[in-house]
Parts: sequence; structure tokens; C-alpha cells
Amino acid sequence: MVREIVHDPIFLSRPSSAATEADLPIVTDLIDTLKANLDRCVGMAANMIGKRKRIIVMAKGPLVVAMINPVILSGFGEYETEEGCLSLEGVRKTKRYRTIRLKWQDVQMKEHIGTLEGFQAQIVQHEIDHCDGKLI
Repeated sequence: MVREIVHDPIFLSRPSSAATEADLPIVTDLIDTLKANLDRCVGMAANMIGKRKRIIVMAKGPLVVAMINPVILSGFGEYETEEGCLSLEGVRKTKRYRTIRLKWQDVQMKEHIGTLEGFQAQIVQHEIDHCDGKLI
């Protein structure tokens, strides 16, 4: 189900708790909401639709990938960039890594460890910031 986007910075600045199997319906709502906003958004975190759980989704070409309980293990190649956010007005400067190594669970709650580079790494860093209650 497509959900409304949360714009309240107080709500968005609170860290999210770990997701469990009981939270899997949030994944469907996040995917539906991201697809409805693909013209202006490439990733979303659960708190953006009012659910304070560590769940993110990102557009990866024609697919939408969900990551549950994502954690960045390491980052390489720090750079400064500007980002916008569907939940917040305007564009802000932030620092990101060109390459990240992270772990997450898929929708079967199976753990993965992998590496992302470039724009996909930037998207995931932005959404994990959401999970951590960090606003850019």
C-alpha cells in the first residue's frame, strides 16, 4: 500500500529499532511507496512512512531491493556531495563514501554481506542515516 511521506523532523530524528519477521509487511508498503515516487526518489527508509524500523529499499534499475537491518561495516573514498530527500525540503551538503561494505538481511531474513559502489552506495548511506535518526 502506498503510504504518506513523513515530513516531521522530530519523528525522523529518532533512531529506528531492529526489524523482525513481524515487520515484513513494512517492506511491501515501502516498495509500493517508492514505486509511486520514482520520478523524484531512488530510496526510502521505513521511518519515512511512519514506521521506526531498520528497513530500507532502493531502486536498482527496474528492480526495487529491500534491505532489513542494514549496517555499514566499512567505507572507502570519502567525498562531499549534495543530497535532497523526499521527507525534507531543499538540498544539503553531506559526506559519503564511494565504496561501502555492509551487511543486511533479505525478506527471508537471510543475512548477506556485500559491497556497493558509486550512486548505489550513496543511496544506501542516505537511507541508513534515516534508520540512525540522522538528518542531512
